[in-house]
Amino acid sequence: MSQDTRQGTTPQAIPSGGAPAPERTDAPDGRRLGLTLGMLVLPMYVALGAPSVALPAIGRALAVPFGATAWILAAWSLTSALAMPVAGRLLVRWSPFQVLVAGVVALAAGSVLAGAGPTLSVVIVGRLIGGAGAGATVIAVFAAATALPGRQRIRALGIIAAASATASGCGTLLGGAVTAWLGWRAVLAIPALALPLLLAALPSRRALARSGSGERNGSTGRLDIVGAAVLSVLAGSLITLLQAHSVGLPAPVTLVVAAAGALAAVGLWWRVRSTPDGFVPRRVIASRGFLAAGLIGGTVFAGYYGVLFRAPSLIEQATGGGPLEAGVLLVPAAACSVLAGRLVGTLTDRFTGWQVSAGLAALTVVGVLVVAIFTGPIPIVVGTALTVCGFAGAQAVLVSLAPDLVAADDRDTAQGLLNFMNALGGGIGPAAVAGLSGIVPVPVALAVLAALPLAGLVLSLTRRPTADRRPEPDATRGSPR
Repeated sequence: MSQDTRQGTTPQAIPSGGAPAPERTDAPDGRRLGLTLGMLVLPMYVALGAPSVALPAIGRALAVPFGATAWILAAWSLTSALAMPVAGRLLVRWSPFQVLVAGVVALAAGSVLAGAGPTLSVVIVGRLIGGAGAGATVIAVFAAATALPGRQRIRALGIIAAASATASGCGTLLGGAVTAWLGWRAVLAIPALALPLLLAALPSRRALARSGSGERNGSTGRLDIVGAAVLSVLAGSLITLLQAHSVGLPAPVTLVVAAAGALAAVGLWWRVRSTPDGFVPRRVIASRGFLAAGLIGGTVFAGYYGVLFRAPSLIEQATGGGPLEAGVLLVPAAACSVLAGRLVGTLTDRFTGWQVSAGLAALTVVGVLVVAIFTGPIPIVVGTALTVCGFAGAQAVLVSLAPDLVAADDRDTAQGLLNFMNALGGGIGPAAVAGLSGIVPVPVALAVLAALPLAGLVLSLTRRPTADRRPEPDATRGSPR
């Protein structure tokens, strides 16, 4: 990297159609690395789909309301989201492989604890630990994938997105079968299988040692504890408030949580302004298109995970069957992720990133509304399939944008923050549906949920056309704004 490019870089805009930048001849093959990385994320995304089918059984076994079991999904999404920016900062000192090992160990340990938990509280603690490990693992995987050039990058990310959506969707089948044959505890322990799968990734260790952040500097290597704390409190407060009614949170506790969230929001605003190189760097979130991409991804993820939370129980009610039957019926929906993952590369060649994200958000809106309006098992599966396509496509498109939205030195940090917003949306979806279901009928709760991806659709459509121009591959970029 030349001296002038290193010191004078600004974020690129979201890529549009056009000729891709020249690719390095010594870069790893995107398809091969994508398959390796996709295999590594399978247990983590199974951990999202599989428990959704087991939630009714968990509620009965632990004698807690069904709405309270939404914490099993939300806790995983919450700590997964919070771990992502932390892992992004760790990548300035550690290689993706080192972060990957640490993440998989935490993932396995937390999942074993969740599976053995005698109470819902212990189960949630295990899910919190496992979710943190999953977040670190995802960032390590994406750091290795986004280090690839142009088409190799989108090829690898498409495979990873297809694997993640297939695993989260097929997790319902696996979760139903394991719940029926081995019990719900085995379902929560499934992510521990990531530990032996890590051994299968050893042949690709050299590729996993690469990082896409370019140069390192001292400022990005320091971890801003205060910034991380206020962001964590803000995210946790938001999800807790959404579920306050469904878990029977006392009014005084709810007020305390709300006050903590408000103070955390003010603290985060102050920290961003006063600490340019903090946990949430101002130059990163001020980059044109970065916050929009994160918000769009978060709303799409919210729609998908909100539907994933309710769809199995709705199918059980419609058919009178159990978790295994619900899991089998949802397999076609999961299979749609493979199609979405394969098509996303073609779509990004012909349309701008904002246009593709708008289409994916629209699919998610329609899918959520189909599940909300219709009661038969087939419409529920169709609606879930549409949200699966939105989730898989958005993950590939939006995550691939992070290296092009910010300067080279900020790529790992941006990747962590972008994935944080996406995963936080995944926690907000189930929490919102669970909280609203205790106040209004489930169809109304799902209809309200559809407003989130609708907002993402509007945001995609209102982007300025000038933000879609692809800079020339060899263009020198100016000073950061």
